[in-house]
Amino acid sequence: MYTVERMTPRLLCSLVHHLSVLLIPALALETPCALQAHFEAGFKADGDFIIGGIFPLHYNMEMPDLNSTYKPPPIQCNGFDPRAFRWALTMRLAVEEINNSKDLLPNHTLGYKIFDSCAYPLTGQRAALAILNGPSEVSSPLCSGSGPLIAVIGESGSAQSIVVSRILQPFRIPMISYFSSCACLSDRREFPTFFRVIPSDDYQVKAIAQLLQHFNWTWVGVVRGDHEYGRFALQGLLRELMGTGVCVAYQEMIPLLYDRQRALKIINVMQTSSARVVVVFSAEGELTPFLRDYMEQNVTGIQWIASEAWVTSSVFTGSEYYPFLGGTIGFGIRKGQIPGLRDYLMTVDPWHYPSNALVQELWETLYGCSPNNTTGKTQLPPCTGHETLLEQHSAYMNTSSPRISYNVYKGVYAIAHSMHNLMHCKSGQGPFKNSSCADINNIYPWQLQHYLQDVSFTISGEEVNFDEKGDSIPSYDLINWQRGHEGNIEFINVGLFDGAKEAGRELLIQDKMIMWTGHQSKVLVSVCSDSCPPGSRKAVRSGEPLCCFDCVPCDSGKISNETDSIDCMSCPEDFWSDAKGTHCIPKVVEFLSHDAMGVTLTVIAVVGACLTISVLAVFLYYRSTPIVRVNNSELSFFILLSLTLCFLCALVFIGEPTDWSCMLRHTAFSITFSLCISCILGKTLVVLAAFTATRPGNNIMKWLGPKQQRVIIFSCTLVQVIICAAWLIAAPPFPSRNTQYQRSKIILECSVGSDLAFWCVLGYIGLLACLCFVLAFLARKLPGNFNEAKFITFSMLIFCAVWLAFIPAYVSSPGKFTVAVEIFAILASSFGLLLCLFAPKCYIILVQPEKNTKHHLMGKEK
Repeated sequence: MYTVERMTPRLLCSLVHHLSVLLIPALALETPCALQAHFEAGFKADGDFIIGGIFPLHYNMEMPDLNSTYKPPPIQCNGFDPRAFRWALTMRLAVEEINNSKDLLPNHTLGYKIFDSCAYPLTGQRAALAILNGPSEVSSPLCSGSGPLIAVIGESGSAQSIVVSRILQPFRIPMISYFSSCACLSDRREFPTFFRVIPSDDYQVKAIAQLLQHFNWTWVGVVRGDHEYGRFALQGLLRELMGTGVCVAYQEMIPLLYDRQRALKIINVMQTSSARVVVVFSAEGELTPFLRDYMEQNVTGIQWIASEAWVTSSVFTGSEYYPFLGGTIGFGIRKGQIPGLRDYLMTVDPWHYPSNALVQELWETLYGCSPNNTTGKTQLPPCTGHETLLEQHSAYMNTSSPRISYNVYKGVYAIAHSMHNLMHCKSGQGPFKNSSCADINNIYPWQLQHYLQDVSFTISGEEVNFDEKGDSIPSYDLINWQRGHEGNIEFINVGLFDGAKEAGRELLIQDKMIMWTGHQSKVLVSVCSDSCPPGSRKAVRSGEPLCCFDCVPCDSGKISNETDSIDCMSCPEDFWSDAKGTHCIPKVVEFLSHDAMGVTLTVIAVVGACLTISVLAVFLYYRSTPIVRVNNSELSFFILLSLTLCFLCALVFIGEPTDWSCMLRHTAFSITFSLCISCILGKTLVVLAAFTATRPGNNIMKWLGPKQQRVIIFSCTLVQVIICAAWLIAAPPFPSRNTQYQRSKIILECSVGSDLAFWCVLGYIGLLACLCFVLAFLARKLPGNFNEAKFITFSMLIFCAVWLAFIPAYVSSPGKFTVAVEIFAILASSFGLLLCLFAPKCYIILVQPEKNTKHHLMGKEK
């Protein structure tokens, strides 16, 4: 982020100024090199080997006026940070412990130079150059061998570490960072001398992604700082969220040079967005003024997810922050134990260090008084000298669970152990297996770098080492901001993330211990769209992220039994979806059974058969009367018997189709109707022959005697029997399950097997009916009071009309109504024949017996 290409003109001018202050020789002086300004170390101590330390002892800075018309004043750092001061003292403690150790670096001492970076890359660069130089020309002679500086502990922010590492890189001086987590720093080609005792952000963003999924936060905002740390963290988070169902509602950036108007726009976006969870990748330096404006706008209800850069920051622990930041959760550096740190901090006060400006500022920050007014803050009252460090000074005195301090502690010991291994090198071992060991009186930083890569030691029960990228073992504590006894914010450990565990088991959360924003114990909901219940599916809105969707009910025949289903599953062929669309249930099996329709048709068929039998009984009883005997009474009995069978064959169509019932249905129907129409055809021929036989020379009646009539009936019926036999042999009707016509039901029906055979059967019956109609029509005007040809003509008209209407009704009727239409046609045509042929005769026999005479029937009665 802080490459030359991306620097603003203001930053470039400042960089040129500071380089000139520290490096440009003054040609007018007698000495070959002259420092243009002085930058005093916060703490320093001599030793055989020097470790540089860079810490953000202040978290804000004021840029000088850079109009290039006069020498600019030095940068003014503001906002003393007691926590960072504790880190610096931890480095001093570690160096002193090592110097007092008999086992680690015996007969050698470590020194240190600790500088303030003001949490800003430009001043971090100034601190790095100050570490490389001495405080004066005298102490910085021209190089004649290796210098005492062997390594640097720093920096806190990734942006500062990038600048410092690039300055140290040409000198091959290794640098161990205690707080820079940007994934970009793992690039060994860009930063070959960089090491860190904090996990890379690649693991932090992985942990945050799992945290979002754990609490089902699928709609989140991201706010980041204007630096590599924020940019790479955002890129890593977006990469981890791919395919997880979590979407980013907005991405906002806090300017490096704080702009209040821009900050207010960001706050407005946060306030108006439906995303209630905000992930923040920022350092406390740029975040402090932003949060002040956020609090001024009185915005609440936001669930903050803090990055490790500020999740344990003491700057935000005041009680005034709790209404706005309470419930914040994030991953922090694992805590450790530093024996003696508390007692060591207690020894640092203005009276033991009267000339140290940092110690003076510490007292001013903790107590609001000036020990000796060395900083020029005359508005502060003088201290009494009886002030003592108390527990409420947690920013400074938090030694029960040190995190970043522990990282500083590990970094110093990593340098010491590497130096120890380097000094006790044996030929053929260590990083230089093919060469001799280093000269202990002339050790160069690049030699230490190789030993740092291979170092491995245990401290406070934790194994410390670096991988090939210079990163440490990924491990985080899950921190929750909760209200303390005094109303301030306390950092409570509610879980952990261990990157060394197998995938899917890295994150462990104690959900019941977490206190959420607004002092709530219930997890806040942050989704773009509510979850789709079972029975529906997600339909993504056009032009919006995948997390924004509508819930669409599953189509009929499809189900979803999970929440937020992407698609609905089709039910098996014999199943259908229930009303809710969550389960597949067996389809309703439909056929013409003994329901209301089936019972009605059954009753009608039985009534028709009984009525036909009654007529047959009447005819048998009055078989000797003229109206029965006329035109061959035997044919009348045959017609009545066949009509009875026609009525009864309708009953075969009712009930569940089986192999036998399907074959019986159509064959019984076709044969009985063929028999009936054949009998009517025979009667028609007899009627026509009887009235034409009176003509001279006409002996047609001898060809239509009873025997011939039987042959005609038998022959016509036999043709239908042959057609049916061929049908049953070639492609017999069979029961089938129709799931296509009405997909929610299974229609049990009889498939005709062969459409050709089915229509041949109906066509043959129609042929016989048409022939009867034509012959009867020819005989309609024959003499006689009872011309049966008229009734046959009318009956054939009804018969043909019924079956012509049957064809379209049969084709268009769904399910069981197809069978009902066929039964109705059978019954209607049967009743038509029965009534037209036999009702007039029964009326005469039963009601007007006086007309039941031969003379009346022949039309000779006057």
